[in-house]
Amino acid sequence: MGSMKPVKTNKAEEPELEPLCCCEYIDRNGEKNHVAACLCDCQDLDEGCDRWITCKSVQPETCERIMDTISDRLRIPWLRGAKKVNISIIPPLVLLPVFLRVASWHFLLGGVVLTSLPVLALWYYYLTHRRKEQTLFFLSLGLFSLGYMYYVFLQEVVPKGRVGPTQLGLLTCGLFLILLALYRAKKNPGYLRNPASNDRPLSSGQTECLTRKGQEKTKGFPGAESSGSLNNRTPKDEPKGSSRVLVGSPTKVKEDWCAKCQLVRPARAWHCRICGICVRRMDHHCVWINSCVGESNHQAFILALSIFLLTSAYGITLTLDTICRDRSVFTALFYCPGVYADYSSALSFTCVWYSVIITAGMAYIFLIQLINISYNVTEREVQQALRQKTGRRLLCGLIVDTGQYNRGFLRNWYQFSTLGAHPFHHPAEDIV
Repeated sequence: MGSMKPVKTNKAEEPELEPLCCCEYIDRNGEKNHVAACLCDCQDLDEGCDRWITCKSVQPETCERIMDTISDRLRIPWLRGAKKVNISIIPPLVLLPVFLRVASWHFLLGGVVLTSLPVLALWYYYLTHRRKEQTLFFLSLGLFSLGYMYYVFLQEVVPKGRVGPTQLGLLTCGLFLILLALYRAKKNPGYLRNPASNDRPLSSGQTECLTRKGQEKTKGFPGAESSGSLNNRTPKDEPKGSSRVLVGSPTKVKEDWCAKCQLVRPARAWHCRICGICVRRMDHHCVWINSCVGESNHQAFILALSIFLLTSAYGITLTLDTICRDRSVFTALFYCPGVYADYSSALSFTCVWYSVIITAGMAYIFLIQLINISYNVTEREVQQALRQKTGRRLLCGLIVDTGQYNRGFLRNWYQFSTLGAHPFHHPAEDIV
């Protein structure tokens, strides 16, 4: 008897997609488009312009569609298809040099511009923070500010002959160390991955069963509802669809089940609604690095802040010593006669004040971080304690001690210095 041949099934042959050239791309509608056609079929933009010309209000939905269209069509030619450019990185590259140069024309303009810049930055921060959106605006602003301040220093300050090679070398090394620390801080902050993510995901029925079992475990615990402000998380703080499951005895640190990430969160881990993932020992979501600050990158974040403060203070000192000679740094900052007589000195002086504003803001963040580390609390825990009016507050809320993890100044700093050294991974069996 001859061997049976396998029966071939007729399958519809899928058409192969033609390779894209450097200027072509697949738009948000799934259609092939070209960079040269970026101004074609702009119905939303035409409608918005017509309403603006006729002095009619533009609907928010129309503005959102216009921004979506612009962000989808803003691309640069690249190999195997044009690459999309994040529109949020462009404003700092264009507006910062313009604002600083305009502010250098007169000290009154300087006061107006330097006052408006932080206000605009805060407005944009609250706008994106309320929408829970990721943005590269602040990362672009920070990196471009570093580069532009260094460029002005090389072009306007160094040629005056007051800065030696050693001083320039120290400032350059500080700049490279900042970039290196930022690169390290941008890495994985301690994302929690589901060990069984490669297996079949849990169904909604299993999740509800786990939730119901966890709630039954909490019944009978005398301290289950009042065991501490950090474990009594309000629905406002939790993402939708997330339910709390207490594991173990009430004397141990509680763990939460995250329905979004399908895993059990260890103590002090939180789900970041901006990144869309749980982070181990989450401190906060930092817009300046466009990432969370957690267990694995908190040390690098502190290191980047400290190097930045030292380098910025050193650069400000060198610049003021050059353009305002024979005066102390503090005096030259507020009283430097004749600095606006020369545009080069005026631009340098304006950049000094811009750097002072940025440095003061980073110094405040650095101070808060040092206080939190000394009391072994995260910024996330501090904010929740302030909302729930729990914990011990000092200096009008500048210092918040929840008391749950505080083990003394030295032990707290020792624990911080060993963050991420021996991470504890919860096995997949813990969620069953």
